[in-house]
Amino acid sequence: MVVPLRILLALAFAALLLAQVLFLPALSGAMAEDSPELAYLRWPTLVVAVLGLGCVQVVIVCTWKLLTLVEDDRIFSEASMVWVDAIVGAIAVAWLLLFGTFVWSLVGVGLPGPPVVLLLVLVAVAVLGLLVVVMRALLRQATTLRTDMEAVI
Repeated sequence: MVVPLRILLALAFAALLLAQVLFLPALSGAMAEDSPELAYLRWPTLVVAVLGLGCVQVVIVCTWKLLTLVEDDRIFSEASMVWVDAIVGAIAVAWLLLFGTFVWSLVGVGLPGPPVVLLLVLVAVAVLGLLVVVMRALLRQATTLRTDMEAVI
């Protein structure tokens, strides 16, 4: 299962990079042209979107590294904790970006639709982050148990 997952991770990373370099700048430019009254939002929106996708790319790279540890039968080692911590950090940064966008949408724009959607995404990212934290604790426990078993054997 590692090879198909790596192929999908590589495709996702490439698609996100393409979105960051080509799609998002074009979309923000079109937004500025279509709605001149919101043109001042072009650059802040673009920066937040690129940073948000960058957080997803960090998760992809860390997952790739964790797959390498799985292949090398070293997943239950301290080396894996570094990559899981980086995933937790990337999710936290993404959540903060979303939270800032959510607060700004409540105060700045005043439209009813975007804050509701942002709130749903904010909750989903929080759940994902907490799930990874729980899985990190399980990995820590499994690593400790494996280390103890290796010491006994």
